[in-house]
Amino acid sequence: MEAIHPGFTSFCWLLLILLPTSDAQICSAKSQVEFTENNVVGAPVLEITIEENVILGFKAPVSPDNPFSLEGTRLIANRKLDYETERTYAVNIICTKTTTGEEFPLTIIVLLVNLNDNLPLFDQDSYSVSVNELSPVGTTVGRFAATDLDGQQLSYSLTPESKGFKLKSQTNPDLLVEMPLNYEKDPTVHLVLTAVEAPLGGVSHSATTTINLSILDGDNRPPWFQPCSKYEVGGAVVCQNNGYSGRVVMNEREPGALPLDPGPLYAIDGDAGIGDEVAYSILSGDNGNLFEINPDSGNITMKKAADQLGTIGLTVLAVQKTNSYQFATTSVTISVQVKSLHQPEFQRLQYEGVVSGVGVMATELNTKDEPLRILATDDDYSGGINPYISYFVTGSSDFAIVGGYLFLTKAHADGPLSLQLRAVDTTNNEEASASLFVEVISAVAPGAPGAFGVVDMAALGATLAVLLLVCLAAIVALVFRIRKADANGKKVFEASVFQSSLGKGGPKGGIQFTNEAFQHDEDGDNLGSGSPAATHFEESDDLPVKSSVPLRSVPHGGGDDDDDDGSQAGSDSGDSVGKDVKPILTKERRVDDGYKSVWFKEDIDPDAKDEVVIIPDSEEEEEEDEDQKPPSGSREEDEDEGPRVRTRRVGFNDTDLDSGLGVKMDDPEDDSEGDEDINNYL
Repeated sequence: MEAIHPGFTSFCWLLLILLPTSDAQICSAKSQVEFTENNVVGAPVLEITIEENVILGFKAPVSPDNPFSLEGTRLIANRKLDYETERTYAVNIICTKTTTGEEFPLTIIVLLVNLNDNLPLFDQDSYSVSVNELSPVGTTVGRFAATDLDGQQLSYSLTPESKGFKLKSQTNPDLLVEMPLNYEKDPTVHLVLTAVEAPLGGVSHSATTTINLSILDGDNRPPWFQPCSKYEVGGAVVCQNNGYSGRVVMNEREPGALPLDPGPLYAIDGDAGIGDEVAYSILSGDNGNLFEINPDSGNITMKKAADQLGTIGLTVLAVQKTNSYQFATTSVTISVQVKSLHQPEFQRLQYEGVVSGVGVMATELNTKDEPLRILATDDDYSGGINPYISYFVTGSSDFAIVGGYLFLTKAHADGPLSLQLRAVDTTNNEEASASLFVEVISAVAPGAPGAFGVVDMAALGATLAVLLLVCLAAIVALVFRIRKADANGKKVFEASVFQSSLGKGGPKGGIQFTNEAFQHDEDGDNLGSGSPAATHFEESDDLPVKSSVPLRSVPHGGGDDDDDDGSQAGSDSGDSVGKDVKPILTKERRVDDGYKSVWFKEDIDPDAKDEVVIIPDSEEEEEEDEDQKPPSGSREEDEDEGPRVRTRRVGFNDTDLDSGLGVKMDDPEDDSEGDEDINNYL
């Protein structure tokens, strides 16, 4: 029940106070009574209390619209009362005593109780509104409110929830732009607005209306040259035109509009909902003032003939007539050519060939070892060969002509085919045609299984596996052999390191081997092992570095000791060790295990890589020996001085050491012909 207005209540009480009163109250009733609307006709409103011999009646004048009546002491509702029509009624009753004629006025205020008996109501069943697509987000489109006669609070909802629009709030039916609109995507939007009242007495009602929105196209796109391909970039739509091309004949003026490819030059307003007219002009490229363009149609015509061969590139501008800020450009390429006097012509009226598979070149039908050559000539060119002719096969997409030869590009069923050939001159679109008969004899039929089955693939896999195992075995064998050769390689490496260490103090010199040093050999199998006991160095006036390398002496027998006096002399220094040390120099090569020796090689193989060098006592003598031989008198003087101990020196050759431990001998005091080449096999 809706509360009674406080002002009205005060008025009623004031009215009752001002009414005349009598000392004797012959009737009584409630001054205010609540009565629910939408009542049943004849429903009692209230009961009036009266004294004996008192009757009730309405105070004159009685309104004909009086909704009440009196039945005895009851106030009755004569009709259905509506809260929304009239909320309060003042009923004036006169109580009259029949015995004395005394009257007593009685006023009753009837307050109607409101029921939730009315639905929310929109002003219209549907609304139609227009909104520009360029309207900013948050723009108010309109207000679409409903009313409720029961006075209930209404809440609103929009369906669909997101179509570019939204309500300002749940209780505020203002419609706002929610996101950028797009005329091309959604030129119209239909929304359903629902109003729901707050529950009253457990009852709630709702109402709906339709909002039809027409999106107006905004001028946000330039003219589009046709044809064009549309692309969407960051929400904006771009329509790209690839330009136009045409051709004219040199020294001839083309009558009428120039025929262009892919079609006539024209542009449309990118905003289809506006459709503004477009004006055309040549922006650049017409340096010879040869062309003009119709500003309304875009047709290009020639003002005069071109007198030079080549290509002319025009830039054409299209601008909207009502909005010059919306414009676009395109290119028009015009080729100036020599007039064609002859059309292409095939060398045959009919070509016959056979093809045996996809990707296989077709051959002549009668001579299958000769390729089928397809050629069209053009007498406008030297030798009839026009490089601008393109060939096409019509009637089937399974064939292609490459370089004048026919190929099957797709699997085709076996059998003969009758096709057509076209030769097109791309410079002027002149063309020739010929018939083609081709027979497919071994192509794989469409849908046929592949050439290899499961068994074939398994056999291939097994073969590959065997080859893999063979490769692995070969790799293992190579690794084994490399590791087996490490010992010999180590010896060569150690000798190389040893030689390099000798040259740190200056230029490399020879290495002297003496018999005394061989007595201290503790490692008979390795030369230059780096052991302190195995090698020692001593200074010499003859050589920058001398080395005594311990080697075991090699026993000699028979006449070997007598044949080489130098060997005996070279072993005298070994007496200090207290035992007989035999010379290491011999003409016989010993290969006994545990022995090392330096032996004289009687015959030198000229093809061998061994290098034998005689090292002089000093650098000065070496230079003199190279420049000239000493005179014979000097030799005799040396012999007259008396016997001299001769010591043979063995030195490493720089290059031979790295390639096989070559050894060189020198004899500083005797340069006789008896010196022999030696090699030391260590």
